Amino acid sequence: MSDTSFKVVTIAGGTGLLGFNITYACLNDGSYKVKILRKKPESENNNANLLASKGAEVIYVDYNDKNDLVKALEGTDVIISAIGRTKELLACQRALLNAAKVVGVKRFIPSEFGAELKETTDEMHPFLKPKDEFFQELKNSGIEYTMIITGIFYEYLGAIGFDYKNKKATFSVDGNTKVAGTSCADIGKYTVESLKLPEVRNGTIRVAGFVLTLNELLKKFEQITDAKWEVSNDFTLRQRYKNNTAPVPTIWDDFYAYVIANLDIKKLHNDKFSFTPQPVTEGISALVKN
Repeated sequence: MSDTSFKVVTIAGGTGLLGFNITYACLNDGSYKVKILRKKPESENNNANLLASKGAEVIYVDYNDKNDLVKALEGTDVIISAIGRTKELLACQRALLNAAKVVGVKRFIPSEFGAELKETTDEMHPFLKPKDEFFQELKNSGIEYTMIITGIFYEYLGAIGFDYKNKKATFSVDGNTKVAGTSCADIGKYTVESLKLPEVRNGTIRVAGFVLTLNELLKKFEQITDAKWEVSNDFTLRQRYKNNTAPVPTIWDDFYAYVIANLDIKKLHNDKFSFTPQPVTEGISALVKN
């Protein structure tokens, strides 16, 4: 790894599930001054208190106030967005980008992660359109960027059809479909280490803790729970949503069906990093214990 000129890293949404892990990894690295942006008004937050005790500066901002954001971002070299709420994503990231131009931010890592934005035979899901729209603006901004693709978070494996409480799997695509995933703790490490990789400037990192078919992943759930799972298929889910035919799935069901079909990562960059990611079996074990 090579040295960079990055000294101050600001993490938007730094106390959420992913943001906390990114912030924690950044603090553990010890190379950077770390700021966390939280939305006003101020509120008590255990994650914020813990990260502040480890040296992070917690700043409350109004994303609708450009001057407020500019003040908060002063001195920032890198912005990492861990903003997760879809309805707020485009507006908040756009506000961050506009303020970043004013203060001279060198690199912006957007809230991408998860599934990669790519051309498919289907139209882009409406939940992903704000991410794509922002990425186009980021590419044209003159600020460096890095896209980080990780597959599904271990913590969200249940959302793609693995009901570990009832030992039931529901597949919205063929069971031989490959999916990738990574723990949030490892995503934090990958994100921070990427700052020292010169080749990721204006590029994409693809990393994963596992790449398995849904059937292979099911076997691991069965082994860890020591039970044979019930399996059902719902391959019509997306079509029913589009056609508004009964039983009509929710938009979230439709979103996860879309994501599952796009979770494969064919070319990984794990070998560029200094650590081995957590095995998916450990992630599954943590899920089923909770």
